[in-house]
This record gives sequence, structure tokens and C-alpha cells, in this order.
Amino acid sequence: MSRPVKRSLTLKGHRTSVSLEDDFWQAFRDIAAQKSKPINALAAEIDATRDLDTGLASAIRLYVLQHYRNTP
Repeated sequence: MSRPVKRSLTLKGHRTSVSLEDDFWQAFRDIAAQKSKPINALAAEIDATRDLDTGLASAIRLYVLQHYRNTP
């Protein structure tokens, strides 16, 4: 598995970065494409619903995991 790489996102008009492994980043991009949503929009949805004790990168990983667990 690859090491995490910093990726840039824009949330609520502000730039932020998350460190994600290539596989998680690609899966996140694939999910956004399946939902016909820009990646920043999907990241904003995850950001708005995450627990404040959970970092954004972790929340994205959990979202990706949950998505594939629920996909038959």
C-alpha cells in the first residue's frame, strides 16, 4: 500500500488538504463520479456530517469503506 499523499480540496471557499493513500483517493474520486458530484462537493458533505473528533482524511476513508461495504 502506498504512503499517504497530501491532496488539496476546497471546502466552503477555503483550501484545505488531506493526506490519503492513492487507493483511497482513487476510490473517493470514483465514488464522486458515480454520484455525479464534484469531489469538493462530496468532501464538503462528509465534512459537514463528521464527528469533530474525527479528522477529514479519516472521515473520507470511513466513507469509502462504508460505500464499498454497502455495494453488492
